[in-house]
Amino acid sequence: MFDIGVAAADPGNAVRQCLARDFAERPHPFSCIIAVGKAARSMAAAAMEAKAARFGAPVIVITNAGNTSALPGARVFAAGHPVPDENGLAATRTLLKLLTKLGARDHVLVLISGGASAMLPAPAGALSFSDEVETGKLLLASGADITAMNIVRQQISRTKGGGLARAAAPARVTGMILSDVVGDDLRIIGSGPTSEPAGTPGDALEILSTFGILHRVSPQVLHHLQTATTSLAVPECDNRLIGSNALSLAAIKAARPHGTLIVTPLTGDVSEAARRIAGDHAASNASLMIWGGETTVTVRGAGKGGRNQELCLRLAMKAERAAWKHAWCFLSGGTDGRDGPTDAAGGLVDGCTLRRIRDAGMSPQGLLMANDSYHALQASGDLLKTGATGTNVADIQMLLIHRDQTGNA
Repeated sequence: MFDIGVAAADPGNAVRQCLARDFAERPHPFSCIIAVGKAARSMAAAAMEAKAARFGAPVIVITNAGNTSALPGARVFAAGHPVPDENGLAATRTLLKLLTKLGARDHVLVLISGGASAMLPAPAGALSFSDEVETGKLLLASGADITAMNIVRQQISRTKGGGLARAAAPARVTGMILSDVVGDDLRIIGSGPTSEPAGTPGDALEILSTFGILHRVSPQVLHHLQTATTSLAVPECDNRLIGSNALSLAAIKAARPHGTLIVTPLTGDVSEAARRIAGDHAASNASLMIWGGETTVTVRGAGKGGRNQELCLRLAMKAERAAWKHAWCFLSGGTDGRDGPTDAAGGLVDGCTLRRIRDAGMSPQGLLMANDSYHALQASGDLLKTGATGTNVADIQMLLIHRDQTGNA
């Protein structure tokens, strides 16, 4: 079922369908192709196969390790994620150099997918690369959701919040966007390189204060946000949403019509998400429940893990405390195949997960307190490992419950 959801978010198919629908009568309209994010390589390949660009047009692909196989006719760069690195900085400089050479007769195709925010580092104003990186690290550990994080990121970067569109001006820009954000706000996906900013410098300061990191960012970041009173204007872009988490969930539901699709997304801290899943289960007699969204983790320990792995561990602990008597299994996974800074997409736990962790001589509670869900699920054999999928439309969660013919658990 998880594979069905990932397949429904195939970025190559999404690009091909958009080109066939909206550009069929205008062959080779683009003078260059820019693709950034976890799905960048497959999106660029689809556009090139469809001959979307003029002959010999430059193609730049910036993506994460694991998705960087060679693409004939394109320059493919690896960039750090979720923390920006020097490779991403060099790739962004190459991209900006290309865009600044364009003129009013040029038309740029920008292909955006999840992860683009970290892969396009370009510190604004007098800020340093270290200022941008360290602020991003603080946000990742603070429990801030993707919207809050990207509002801040937009205000300290030259590429985000319409930055690529400004760099390309006066060229025309068309964006094809694969959403990894709940609600599909184009300003937030990848920090909106071809969209208006989602907030102001004042909003960014308020977010830093709300999450307790206002006085942990560098003095240079504080000064920049306090003195940057307005956001720069963004040229009008033709942005199209071509894939989302909702479409992946609909595909799972179509393949498993007996399942109950929970429309309200799972968001917020994983502790609250686990409570909500347990509550949804208690209120339903469904044998399959399906959720989607993107949660957050407040990091207090030095362990290893990600939001999906921690959600799995927390739900297993809730099920034990509530003494669920029926057989069950629960999956929570990132559609990109990577959960936090780990090689797992998430976890697949069941009613015996905690026993297997204890049999390995470990304490589930202790590991949870250390934010060490990776080693907890590794001990129980419950890590979900898919490898890089080449797409990214946030997370999918499913609870499968064994019920008898009367519907009793």
